[in-house]
Parts: sequence; structure tokens; C-alpha cells
Amino acid sequence: MQQAYVIGLDFGTDSVRALLVNAVNGNELASSVFYYPRWKKGAFCDASQNRFRQHPLDYIEGLTHTIKDCLQQAGAPVASQVKAISVDTTGSTPVAVNKAGIPLALLPGFENNPNAMFVLWKDHTAVTEAAELNTHAEKFETNYLQFVGGIYSSEWFWAKLLHVLREDAAVRENIYSWVEHCDWIPFLLSGGNDVHEMKRSVCSAGHKSLWADAFNGLPPDDFFASWDPLLKGFTSRLFTETFTSAEAAGNLSEEWAKKLGLSTDVVLGVGAFDCHMGAVGGQIEPYHLSKVMGTSTCDMLVAPAEEVKGILVKGICGQVPGSIIPGMIGMEAGQSAFGDAYAWLRNLLLWPVENMLQQSELIDEATKEKLRDEMASNILSQLSKAAEVLPLTGKEELAIDWLNGRRTPDANQLLKGAFTGLNLATDAPRMFRALAEATCFGARKIVERFREEGIPVKGLIGLGGVAKKSPFIMQMMADVMNMPIRIHKSEQTCALGAAMFAATAAGIYPKVEDAMQAMGQGFDKTYYPVPSRAAVYEKRFQNYNLLGGLIEQHLTRS
Repeated sequence: MQQAYVIGLDFGTDSVRALLVNAVNGNELASSVFYYPRWKKGAFCDASQNRFRQHPLDYIEGLTHTIKDCLQQAGAPVASQVKAISVDTTGSTPVAVNKAGIPLALLPGFENNPNAMFVLWKDHTAVTEAAELNTHAEKFETNYLQFVGGIYSSEWFWAKLLHVLREDAAVRENIYSWVEHCDWIPFLLSGGNDVHEMKRSVCSAGHKSLWADAFNGLPPDDFFASWDPLLKGFTSRLFTETFTSAEAAGNLSEEWAKKLGLSTDVVLGVGAFDCHMGAVGGQIEPYHLSKVMGTSTCDMLVAPAEEVKGILVKGICGQVPGSIIPGMIGMEAGQSAFGDAYAWLRNLLLWPVENMLQQSELIDEATKEKLRDEMASNILSQLSKAAEVLPLTGKEELAIDWLNGRRTPDANQLLKGAFTGLNLATDAPRMFRALAEATCFGARKIVERFREEGIPVKGLIGLGGVAKKSPFIMQMMADVMNMPIRIHKSEQTCALGAAMFAATAAGIYPKVEDAMQAMGQGFDKTYYPVPSRAAVYEKRFQNYNLLGGLIEQHLTRS
């Protein structure tokens, strides 16, 4: 095979990463990260209202910087041998666009309007709309929620659309269509100017938009119009056809080729969500749960279609043919807060220190900044070290991990986190241990749901930042699950998975499984359960279930 390079673009919650990869063997030539400047400042967000929006300029500036930086690192000759670019993004992260497919936030008068921006996956402003949709769907003979686990989430496409339409008259009067981030980036790079020509991903469409072959596409217009007249006719401005990420979305436009220093021969793959491509980058296997662990988790599982025919798993985030690997059923689950839960505790503990530093007259501003950065960088690792040596008796503090609601099983974004069993001996390491344990218990609930519904879980694969950086949490995960968990070598499995799909879309490999085989990096560590600890966690898991049930009951009544 001749020398060929591909680029995987991974749009995460806080940053975008570009990965330049040798498509022949998977060797990583260069990578570059760009932190979204507006997002970093907290612009257009209000955590107290669960509103999290991102400006399209953060994405445009990020992809431009990271791709050019990778090409500069690799050297001039490489640019001429780049064959394809594929993209993964968070999701559901949709945006209001005009008929030309331009996000409204890029148009005059909407530059600072949060409702004209991308509604980030973790935005829960649409809880009312999601609850309405779940009730509304019960009125129809056809179960239009059957392929998304039976419960529609406030994190998803339709709930967010209706919320924005209801809330903002200016957006309502100027919106033409509603577009996922993963679909918009390839459209942008290809120079698209008609939203009807945008190639929509089966990944985003099937898991978040209620698209299914069984419905011949989206549910009928009447389903949405009878929910709220604001949605009447909207399906005609969306899509009927979807595509897998093994297919091409087009080629790099002249404008973007010139801007990036690449050729218009560069193929653009159809986009997908980060964790779906991350599962491919992490070399997913049938019935092995690939856990992409970052700010939240996405738990991905693939199964041959003929083996799971007729099985509909309740309470997960969908099961869609071809959403991960073409030819297989892709199943998605996950937790709304994982790394975010640890970040919450970190920020809580840092608050008094940061405020006292701000008022201190003993040190200069530069030293204050360095101290803040040092503490923020090290506090979780120090808490892990202290928590790791604490004895496990079974009588420890117990926590519930629903700090950002519950995604799976049975989505409910109104649920809240909790701690119990606190006493005067409870300190920061014990609080951290309880929170880490709760996130592991939340992960186990997902495994239990798959098994209860007839889907075996034969193994665990750990991917992402937490999997690579926290041996304490990964060992606890193995103990709580009472199963080994393999950790993938790559620290950038989402971007690597995008690169594998880019190589497939460009025709370098006939199918993505071949790209996985050739470009995969394998695993560098396995955590095995310790039987004595697993036995203690088994009992504590039952207590976690009881406490969670009480909290859910209380919040439902109130």
C-alpha cells in the first residue's frame, strides 16, 4: 500500500483534537488540541439553569488551528498525501440553521444569542419537553420510542428543538432546519449551501432523532404537530435518508482546502458521535461493552443483527443498525456525569482556597495563578492516593452519582445526587471514594440492564481520560463489576476511530473492521477484580440500589 495519511477530528466538551495518522499502520504522526475560548470563559452558559451552549466559532477556529498545527508538525510533504478527514462530536448537540445550513449564531443579530448556538449534549433545559414527548408517545399505536429504549431524554434532538422554538421568537422566525454538530462539520468543510443536501449520520438520526427503517424514516408529521403545532411541517425540512460513517459526505471545498493547505481531493467522511467512533478506535468486539469515560460516559455495544433480532433493550439510549459498525446493531448507554462528578468535588474543595488566594496580599498575582493551577491539576490524584489506602469494611459513606441526572438506565434528568452515612470522621478522601464508588455502581446498573434484557456482556473495554489516568477508579470498576476491564493503549481513541472511518470512507480499506485491524494499537493494561473486595461491593451495590430508589421516589413525589 502506498503512503496515505488521514485526519481524525474529535470535538469534545471542552476542546477539539486533531490526530494525523498513517492509514497503513495507525502510527500517529501528530496531534493538536484547541480549547474553546468562549466555552472556557463560561460564555452563553448558566449552570444553575442547566443551560450549556457552544458558539460555532469555537468549532471553526478549533478545527482550523488543530489541522494546520498537525500538518506543520508532520512537515510539508505529508499534506499532499492526506486522503481523508472524518469527524466525531458530542451529541446530541444540535443547532438552528437557515436554509443554506448556516448556524443562526453566525448571522447578524444572533451572534450573542445562546438559542442560536449549539445546544450541548449536557444541556437539560428541555426536561419539560422530554417529559411531554414521553407522555405524548403513549397515545399512538406505533411505539415511536421503541428504538431509543422507550424513554426520550432532555439531552436529545426533538426536546431541545421544541424548547428553543418555544423560548425564542427570533430564532423561531428565522430557523429553517435543526442540525447535529456531527453532520454540520462535514457539510461546512465540503462547502455545502443547501441543508437538504447535508448527509445525515445514521448514528445521530437513529439514537437521538427517532429515525428508523421501521418507520420508513422519521415518525410522521402528525406525531410532532399533535405534540405542539410549532413542529408542524418541520420533518419536511429535515431528512429522509441517513448514512453510515464508512461512507463519504463529499470532498474538501476549494475554500477550505486553501485555508488548511490541503487538496480538494481530500474525502470527508460522514460524521458520528464521539463515543461511537471511540468504540471503533478502541477496537470494540461483539458483546464487549466499550466504556468511553470522560466528563460523562458512553457505553457502546455491538451485536450481529441476526443474533439480537426481536430484542429491544428498555431504558438505554438506542439501538441502531450501523451506528457503530456497518452491518451490526449499535447499542448505546451511558452516565450523565462521570468525570464531571469528580470535577464537581474538586471545584467544591478548591473554592475556599481560590477565594482566599484572591484576597491574599502575601503573594503576587503570578504566584497565585501558579498555585491555583497546581492545586487544580493535582487534587484528584492526591485524593485518589489517599482513598486507595482506606480500609474497605462495607460501612463506608455511600453516594448516588446523579449530579447531572441519570442517562441510563431509564433517563431522568430531574434526579439529583446524594451522600449518606456522613459523620465527623468523614473527610475529603472518604467523600471522593464514595463518589467514585457511586459512578462505578452507576456503570454496573448499565451492565445489569443489558443482561436483564437478554444481551450478554462478555467483557469490558476502558477508553478515555479517566480510564488512562486513574488506576484507583479502574481497579474499583473491576471490583464492582466483578469482571476484568482492558484499557486501550491509545489516549485518543475517539480521534483514532474517526481516522479509521476516514480511511474507510476514502476507500483505503473496504470496511471499517479492516481499518481497525490495521490501525488499532491494542491494549496496554488489564485490571482484574479482587474477590474479597468484589464481595463487599456486591453488598454495597444493593444498598446503592435501595438509596437510589428512595431518592427517586422522594423526588417524584415532590
